[in-house]
Formats: sequence, structure tokens, C-alpha cells
Amino acid sequence: MVNTPRAAVQETRRRLENAGLESAQFESRILVETVLELPYGAPLPEQPLTETQQQRLAELTARRCDHEPLQYLCGTWEFFGLEFRVGEGVLIPRQDTETLVETVLELRKGAPSTCLLDLCSGSGCIPAAVSAHLPDVTGAVLELSPDALPYLRQNLHRHAPQLQCCAGDVLCPPAALLEQQYHIITCNPPYLTAADMEQLQPEVAHEPETALFGGTDGLDFYRKLTTLWKPALLPGGWLVYEVGAGQAADVEQIFRKNGYAQVHTVPDLTGIGRVVLGQKAEI
Repeated sequence: MVNTPRAAVQETRRRLENAGLESAQFESRILVETVLELPYGAPLPEQPLTETQQQRLAELTARRCDHEPLQYLCGTWEFFGLEFRVGEGVLIPRQDTETLVETVLELRKGAPSTCLLDLCSGSGCIPAAVSAHLPDVTGAVLELSPDALPYLRQNLHRHAPQLQCCAGDVLCPPAALLEQQYHIITCNPPYLTAADMEQLQPEVAHEPETALFGGTDGLDFYRKLTTLWKPALLPGGWLVYEVGAGQAADVEQIFRKNGYAQVHTVPDLTGIGRVVLGQKAEI
């Protein structure tokens, strides 16, 4: 029967392949699991899809064939072992960013508590993952986008309800946040260059430009935030950035110009310099 889950996976795969999508086999299974409200990798049931489920699958398949991100269609996505609500208007959590979380966990290993501030927080995947793996994490997150904020609040409520969720601009922040001091400030800022923005993959073009574009050379936010937020670090505290491929040396130089110590780069699993961090000198 064409409406059994297994047949639905096969038909969805065919449609995705015809649309030129490279991961059609994986994605067809994910879409059927989404419609059936099954956890990832669960056995497919034998009973046929209902008419409502078939219509929903056809809708999601058509949208995916139009290169709408799979993560938006699912409504949730996994990051660092946690599930996050995502949708149009919020940056999708990516595996690259797990390198930043791992770096923070190593920096604070053995610490009894951590005061954390996450800038450009988006879905909240960074502070939530850190909070799930370190004891007694307190602090705040800051996000400007009114489209991203509902997802951020939902995800923090689920994974890190103790963190304060603040709406505001990281470049013109609430005074109360600047007056606090933190052990760690994390940020995955917009870092795509003007050239990058002209060559976006169709899926990435669906994500918010404000979370992607970092100025002509992609470094605008690093230049401004590295100076602006240094007073909010405790002595010995760390500012930790995710950076784009090829940007690590430039961001290291920005840190050094601003008087940070222990400036270095951490590569991701592919060997690309993905995280750059610097320490505020001890008094």
C-alpha cells in the first residue's frame, strides 16, 4: 500500500531526489517520523497513514523540495544531546557550534559555579548546552530579534530556566547586563561576508539575514563586541567566539589589540579554526 509508513518513506525519497536534494534517504525518513510524531530512529508502525497525515507529509515534502530547511519543517532539532525548538526567524543550531560548547566546558571544568552571558543567543543552544553539563550555571542571554525570542524563551524554559532572557541589542545593550561580571561570555555572532551572502545555499537563504551577515569582511561584530564587553568579564574571565572558516587569525588579532591574554584558536572536528577565545588579565 502506498500509504504505509515504509511506502511513504520511499515515495518521499523519490520526490526529494527528483528535486536534487543530496540527503534524500535520510530526510525522507525524518519527514515521515515528523508526521507520525515518532522519535528519531524509532521503528515504523505497520498501520497506514491517516488522510490528515498523508496531506501533512505531502505539504512538508513540497516545502522541502522548495529548499525550506528540514529543521524548520520538523520544528525541533538536536544539539549537544538536547532538543531545541526552531522555526522561521531563528538560526538553526549546527554541529560546528558544539566546538564552542566543548571549549567552555573545558575552561570551567571543576569549577563549583559559572556565571555565563550568551550574546546573539538565537535558539539558546549554547547557554542551554553549557547549563546541562556544568553545575550551578547562572547568568543571562541577550537576543535582539523578535522572531527568534519566542524560540529562545521556550528553549531556556525547558533546558535552562535559571538564566535571565533579555531582549536587546548586543551593540547597545541594557546597562544592567554591562554592569554585571561574568566568568564566561559566549557569542556566535553574524560572520558571513558580503561575498558569502551572495552565494548562500538555498536552505541558508531561508534563515534570518541579521543572524548571518557580519559586514563586508564578516568581522564587524568581533571588532565591536571585543571592546564593548570586556568590562563585563571578571578578572581571569574568558570571551569565547565562534568564527567562520578562515577568520581565526583576524579575530585573534582583534583580541590582542584589545589587551586580552591567552588568545588562541580551537579547531572543529574537520580541523578548521572554529573557536577563538581570549582571557581578561587577572588583577
